[in-house]
Amino acid sequence: MPSLIRSIVLPADPDTVWRTIGRFDGLADWHPHVPPSVIEDDADPETPGAIRAFTLEGTVVARERLLAKDDTTRSYRYAVLDPFLPITAYEATLTAVPHDRGTEVRWSATYQGAAEAVRQVEEVFGDGVYGAGLAALEERFGMS
Repeated sequence: MPSLIRSIVLPADPDTVWRTIGRFDGLADWHPHVPPSVIEDDADPETPGAIRAFTLEGTVVARERLLAKDDTTRSYRYAVLDPFLPITAYEATLTAVPHDRGTEVRWSATYQGAAEAVRQVEEVFGDGVYGAGLAALEERFGMS
């Protein structure tokens, strides 16, 4: 099963970083390239099963389901529903881990797909989504 991981170390304590990245319904608050999202069916955005729908000009462009959330370990895991790439079973985890220089933010995923899909996933999710989001956190918190 292919996997994807991007990470960065930030010179900030894990709780501070988690307050920024830890809300399932708050990705667009800190990620510059993610459109606003709404939680479907008025669900609690912190409870597994909640679905966030990203919209552009009133059209839903992506949906993700929260699978697990743990504020103690500063992590949440979600599934991409109806991915636009030729992949299935895409599950991602975002976490803030204590590091001797502050906090390591790890964004990782596993998925199923043909070998030719790996490059697309690396470019779209790895560089485009994860990389851009981590770069925004680097700008926000400064480099260690």
